[in-house]
Amino acid sequence: MNLNDEALRYHSSAPPGKLEITPTKPCLTQHDLALAYTPGVAEPCRAIQRNPEDVFRYTGRGNLVAVVTNGTACRGYQRHGGVGAWSNWPIGCQARDGRKGPAL
Repeated sequence: MNLNDEALRYHSSAPPGKLEITPTKPCLTQHDLALAYTPGVAEPCRAIQRNPEDVFRYTGRGNLVAVVTNGTACRGYQRHGGVGAWSNWPIGCQARDGRKGPAL
C-alpha cells in the first residue's frame, strides 16, 4: 500500500479525528456529578474569585489551546493553490463561520 492510500485509511478509520476527550475526574455517580457541577462547582468558583491564580489549580485552563483560522492557508497548502477551507479539516482547521468539523 502506498503512503497516500495508507493516509486515507488512517484518517477514515473509526472513530473520526485524531484526539478524544476523556474525563479527568470520576463522573459515574450522582455524587460525582454533584461535585463536578451544581452544587459542587460553586466552591472552586469562590476560590478562584478570591485568588484568580487558582484558575490553574481548579480548571483545565493551563492545559488548553485554541487555534482560530479561516482555513485558507492552513499548514502552507496555499502555496500549492490552496485546497479550500473544508479540505483542510483533516489537519484541524475550522471554518470561519463557526461550523464545526471533525475532531482533530
